Order: sequence, then structure tokens, then C-alpha cells
Amino acid sequence: MLVDGMALLFRAFFATAVSGQFMINSKGVPTNAIHGFIKHFATAVAKFKPTHTAVCWDMGSKTFRTEMFDNYKANRPDAPVELLPQFDLVKEVVEALDIPNIGLPGYEADDCIGTIAKTVKEVDTVTILTGDKDILQLIDDRVSVILLQKGYGNYLVHNRDTLYAEKGIWPEQMIDLKAFMGDPSDNYPGVRGIGEKTAIKLLQEHSNVEGVIANLHQLTKSQRAKIEADLEMLHLSRQLAEIKCDVPVECKMDDALYRIDREKLLSKFNEVELRGLHRLFETETMYA
Repeated sequence: MLVDGMALLFRAFFATAVSGQFMINSKGVPTNAIHGFIKHFATAVAKFKPTHTAVCWDMGSKTFRTEMFDNYKANRPDAPVELLPQFDLVKEVVEALDIPNIGLPGYEADDCIGTIAKTVKEVDTVTILTGDKDILQLIDDRVSVILLQKGYGNYLVHNRDTLYAEKGIWPEQMIDLKAFMGDPSDNYPGVRGIGEKTAIKLLQEHSNVEGVIANLHQLTKSQRAKIEADLEMLHLSRQLAEIKCDVPVECKMDDALYRIDREKLLSKFNEVELRGLHRLFETETMYA
């Protein structure tokens, strides 16, 4: 199980921050995001029972995508001040669980997840735990995606067939879908005036961006005009949308074997004052 650390941490933070529950410990450090992260992680592990786990992280806001497009994610506000000290501290807590923290400057967590999911050979199946639908493009015969839903322990699990049944397109076409639609949260526009419904119809008929462009003469006058006006942005949006699966990271299977050292876990939880969370690991049969 590959965990999208940023997705879990931000989800956990904002779920409690909205009511001001920052869970500030005796050292004056907020722990609400870490607390929620551990609950999400432990609940998913109990349900899906992976043999190996690793957590992937973003390593700063500057990546190869910001070099390609200055405005990439430029609309995002700075992280709340209460979240800042939790970025490093959560990695210490993950380390205390003997789970690898993986990240690479210049790339996003998604790129690390994609690379490991596609290159690791020692396991038969890979699941990705996230709340981010961008990762759906990584699904293949071996890789499935567990999308967090509201609350704890609620999931939407997608494989190739379930995604096709819901969307009408295959996982590899999700990149082309975003190329047309753009992504407001990542701040790139795609083709102005083409929404999800039209984009899916075009992809069902012509497979991908290249197929649509090759058959512009078959499109309606309005669709053709919109695509021709934003052709450059269509190609750029596709590059921005595609998760890179060949970045220089690796996950050693021996390091990722899921084994909890109970003393180490209790010591860290006590230090950070994560009260009660050790109970989530009480039924854990995989202690070292």
C-alpha cells in the first residue's frame, strides 16, 4: 500500500481546523493533522491488510511542472501556520512506525507513487491510498486506488473496470480528460469551454488528445474552434496532468515490510502526545 501523505495530512488538518481543534500539545505544537493522518492510515491498514507500506510526500512547491508553467498551483494559499510544524513531525511519526518516507525535490508525491507502483516487482498487487482523483490514471491490472470518502473507514475502491463503469473511459484516458478540462485546483485551464461531459464524449469517440486533433474535421464547428484556439494549452495541460513514472526513487521491499515495533511506537506517540492512538494498533498482529 502506497500512501499519499500530503492528501491524508491536509484532509485530516482541515477536518478539525474548521472548528479550531488544533490539539496543541504541552510543547505548544499543534498535532491535529498528525492525529488524523494516523487514524486514516491505521484504519486503512486494518481493512486492506497490506504486507508492505510506504508514504510519499511533496518536497516543496517548486517542481518540474512549475518550470513548464509559471502559474501551476499559483492559486494555492500558503499552508496555515498551525500546519507548518506538522510537516516534519508527521514524518518522524511515520519513521517510528518503521515505514519509509519517500519524496524527491522537483517532483510531486504523485510522481513518486507512480514510479514505485509501476516499477516494484516483488508484490502481485499495489493499492494507493489517497483522496486525490488525479491518481486514478495510475490504475492498471495490478494497481488499484483507494479513495478516502468522508469520515474514517469509508472508501471508494477503483480498478480498471469500476472506473470505466463510473466514467465511461479507461484509467489511461484520465490524463487526456484533464488535458481538455484543465484543473482549477492546479491552476491550468485546458481548453476553455470544454467540460467533462464533452471531453469524455470526444475521448470515447477518438481515444486520446492525438486522436481528437487528427479528427478535428469530424467535430462540431464550436468544438473545433475551441480546440484550435487553445491547442498549445491543450498539449501543455496534458504534460502537466501526466504523472511521471520514471523518477529516480525506489522503495526497498525489506524496508517497506509492515512490522510495528511496539515500544518505538509508544515512545513516539508519548513524546508527541498523540493520546489514545496506540489503541488503533492494539489488535496489530504484525509486530516486529
